[in-house]
Amino acid sequence: MLSTARDTEFDAVYDTPQISPLIGAQLRERGIVTIDHLGSRSAVRGYAHRFMTLWKHPDSDHDRLTTIRDAGARADRTGQAGFGRGELRPHTERSGIPRPPRLMMLVCLRKADAGGEVLLTDGQAVHEHLSRSAPEALEYMSRPGTAFYGGGGGHASQIFTPLLAGRVSLRFRRDQLAQFSPLIQRFLPDLDEAIAAHQRALLLEPGQGYIVDNHRYLHARAAFEGPRECVRALGEPRFPMLPGFSTEDRRRVSSSTKLGIGPPSFRPARLAEAAGRRAPASTPQVVAR
Repeated sequence: MLSTARDTEFDAVYDTPQISPLIGAQLRERGIVTIDHLGSRSAVRGYAHRFMTLWKHPDSDHDRLTTIRDAGARADRTGQAGFGRGELRPHTERSGIPRPPRLMMLVCLRKADAGGEVLLTDGQAVHEHLSRSAPEALEYMSRPGTAFYGGGGGHASQIFTPLLAGRVSLRFRRDQLAQFSPLIQRFLPDLDEAIAAHQRALLLEPGQGYIVDNHRYLHARAAFEGPRECVRALGEPRFPMLPGFSTEDRRRVSSSTKLGIGPPSFRPARLAEAAGRRAPASTPQVVAR
C-alpha cells in the first residue's frame, strides 16, 4: 500500500526576486519542488510566470492555465479522463507532440471530499530500477519507434530516450492514445512494477501543489469524491536545465524520502540567506522543497 503524505511539511522559501534560480537548482537536482500558499488562480499564474514561459494547451483557458475538475460526460471522451472523478494512470504531459513542455505545475484550489491523492513517480528511479531488475526490458523500451502517442497526428517515439552524456528523457502515457510495439508489450508489466515500487502519494490541501520536470516525473491521480478543483500550468523554464535526467548520478535521494516522507531539501534559513535577507514573519510566503 502506498504511504500517503497527509502531513507534509512544505518548507518555507521567502518570496524574493531570486526564487527562480532557487527553484531551478531544485528541479535540476531532484526534478520536483513542492509549493504552498497559492490560494487563487491569479496567484498561481503570477507565480508560474516568474519561472516559466507558459504554454497554451488545447484544454487551457485564456490565461493558459487548465482547470482540472469533474466535467461529467466530458471524461468519457478519448484522452479526457482527467476531467472526471476516476483514477488517472501515470503519465507525462503532452507525450503526443515532438517536444513536450519541460515543466508542469499543479496547484489544488479545492480538495476532494475523499480521495484524489496525487501519485508521483521519479522516472530516474524507475530507470535505475529497470536497469537492475529488467535490463532487457529497458533496452527495448529505449528503442526508437516502439511507442506511438496521440491520435492520427500523434508522435512516434519511445518510453526512454537516450541522450548525450548518459542522460535520458521520459515520455509515457497508457490510455487510448498510446500504442506500443509488440517488441515491448511483453515488458510493460516490468515497467508497471517499477513505477509502483517508486510511486508516492501526496494529499494536497488548498493552496498546495508541486512543480515537476515533465521529462523526468510521472504523475497520476487516485479516484475521488466531491468538488475537487486544481489548476495546471505547462511551460519552459526561465533558467537553464540540461536535457533529460542523469543516469549516472547516484547522489539522488531515494523517492521514499520525497514529499514530506523524509528529510527536506530546502531549509528556510538557508534560502533566506541565499536571497540576501531574512523576511519578517509577516511576509507572505511561497514554499518550495
